[in-house]
Amino acid sequence: MLIVFNPAAGARRRRRLSRALEALARAGIPARVAETRHPGHATALAREAAGDGVPIIVAAGGDGTIAEVAAGLAGSAARLGILPLGTANVLAAELGLPPRPEAAAAVLAAGRAALLRPGLARFGDGTERLFVQMLGAGFDAEVVARLDLGLKRRLGRGAYALQGLRELARYPFPPFTAVLDGEAVEVASAIISKGRLYAGRHLLAPAAVPGESGFQVALFRPGGPWRAALCGAALPLDLLPRMPGVTLRRAWHVRLDGPAVPVQADGDPAGRLPVEVTEAPGPLRVMLPAG
Repeated sequence: MLIVFNPAAGARRRRRLSRALEALARAGIPARVAETRHPGHATALAREAAGDGVPIIVAAGGDGTIAEVAAGLAGSAARLGILPLGTANVLAAELGLPPRPEAAAAVLAAGRAALLRPGLARFGDGTERLFVQMLGAGFDAEVVARLDLGLKRRLGRGAYALQGLRELARYPFPPFTAVLDGEAVEVASAIISKGRLYAGRHLLAPAAVPGESGFQVALFRPGGPWRAALCGAALPLDLLPRMPGVTLRRAWHVRLDGPAVPVQADGDPAGRLPVEVTEAPGPLRVMLPAG
């Protein structure tokens, strides 16, 4: 078993990793840790380990780290393991993975494998980005792009709320076009989701299932900062899917086109429009609790 870990994550997350390693050792599971040195390194480490026949490759971090490791496992027989050490841990919550390191290690040692079907984003400049939970364009991506990482380490998810308030005063909310399976609609923001949850354990896409094909897409009608503020207030109450101006659509092929609107994938900056989103070429196998 290989565990891919970002050493820049901080001392607290390293301590949590140590607790997971101790639990694996007690269970008699050999594991080694590979630390990342730069963006994209997790993908390279995972791809190399999968090529060497390592059966389980673990992403020790948040959704961005998981997506990088998942990209390295594409097309291989290796299973994806998750130690949820990130800020929001949206995919871990979606899959019912326990947050405690010892319990997460028990899933790696004696869990079951299930299918996970990531999405794949292709940008206008030719780059590609795999995502495991969601991809957003518009206001939420602007918040992610401008987020101070030092503030994120100190405040956790609270840093996103603070940055969101800052962006309400200056983001211009330019409209762009979302084309869902050939049908076009004008929006101010869009979130293409593989799972139900967003920004932690908050409900966004009730019909989305990570192991099934396709996406549930949240479309936000143009309305400026006041509409974005109302949506932000509705999110922690799990009311966002029912807000006026928010439409949920099922789709298998999505193109977002227009001005150079920012894009985020799994909570990390990913690029700018235009972007085309489809299923990744094949599913992955992810470790889930045995029950």
